[in-house]
Amino acid sequence: MSDELENPPRTYSGALLAVIAVALLAAIGGLIWSFTLNGRLSRQETAMAEANQRAASLEAELRETNARLKVATDELGNSLGLTQKQMDARAQELIRREAADKAALESAQKKTAQQVSEVSNDVATVKTDVGGVKTDLGKTQTDLQGAIAQLTSMKGDLSDHSSLIARNHDELEVLKHKGDRNYYEFTLLKGQKKPVSTVSLELKKADPKKNIFNLNVISDDKTVPKNNRGVNEPLQFYSGKDPMLYEIVVNVITSKNEIKGYLSAPKNAPVPPTVQ
Repeated sequence: MSDELENPPRTYSGALLAVIAVALLAAIGGLIWSFTLNGRLSRQETAMAEANQRAASLEAELRETNARLKVATDELGNSLGLTQKQMDARAQELIRREAADKAALESAQKKTAQQVSEVSNDVATVKTDVGGVKTDLGKTQTDLQGAIAQLTSMKGDLSDHSSLIARNHDELEVLKHKGDRNYYEFTLLKGQKKPVSTVSLELKKADPKKNIFNLNVISDDKTVPKNNRGVNEPLQFYSGKDPMLYEIVVNVITSKNEIKGYLSAPKNAPVPPTVQ
């Protein structure tokens, strides 16, 4: 009894218990982290091994491909009778040709661009020329209208028919440009029966002093005399299945045996095979 009083039983404080619990938890956590780390390390080692295996396989395939390429190159060289040096030279030649073709293409493109530019300039010049032609045409039309205004209008030998007549070759050209009728110039000798357009003319008599003449017009198998007619006097007559008005004007009596003038016919009148 006295011994128990002298040596009471030992008791553990709460602090000691807490320390033990913390240490236990730390040990458990360390075990868990160690297990996790070992798992990760194992997976990394497996992946590394697989990668090394793939690398080894690729290296083997590369060695095989190189070997095959070398064999194919050797066979190609042997089949073509070329050495490696010659094949390298061929390759360089192909490279030079490609560069030359590229340079030629660039040169052709530049030349084409230059030609397109020149064509554009030519088109601009043509447009300018066309503008000038239009101006000249307008002036010509104005001059033509002025010349037509100066032509003489005379009544022909058929009543109620008057027309513009040309007194010379230049005025006849003006009438031709007017485009209302067709015109046929002629030189007629005495006693000559000459086709003009679709009719025939025959000079019977000419007096250069009095400027008068006698003329026969042969049309539709009929002869129509035009006697004692003067220079620049319109001689009118009808001809054709559907009668159309024709006109003869003698501009010059050069001698007793020769006269010169023209015949005008409607635009829709028959056209002779050859114009005399």
